[in-house]
Amino acid sequence: MIVSAQPRPIGHPGYSETFPASEESAEAARKFVKTALAAWHLEELTDSGVLLVTELVANAIKHTNTRNIRVVVSRPSERFVRIGVVDKARALPQMVKPGDNLLTSGRGLLLIDALAERWGTDVYRWGKQVWAELHCEPTA
Repeated sequence: MIVSAQPRPIGHPGYSETFPASEESAEAARKFVKTALAAWHLEELTDSGVLLVTELVANAIKHTNTRNIRVVVSRPSERFVRIGVVDKARALPQMVKPGDNLLTSGRGLLLIDALAERWGTDVYRWGKQVWAELHCEPTA
């Protein structure tokens, strides 16, 4: 699968791509994030960005019945990169509680919370976007 990132012509710089809501899309989403970060010369964020998008995609696939997901990589400011996954479910993600059995699953949001500077959910009339932001140094 060839992954390319097309810049948006207006607004904050960013990239977005729609993928099927399937496990195979996680690899394409990782390549997509790598491509966007490389375009901005932010390769130092690649490991964290790839982990974030992997967890966001997995959560969207596991916890929704949507047929497609949209991966969005943007720069809301020069100090942050935002990685988000959009789906058509309005149910909000739930952080696991202490004492929950985390041996086999349920660690996704904990990992996102540990890696990201901040994360959240934007709810729309038709669905939501769960996003996480990584801090980056502004270019001189």
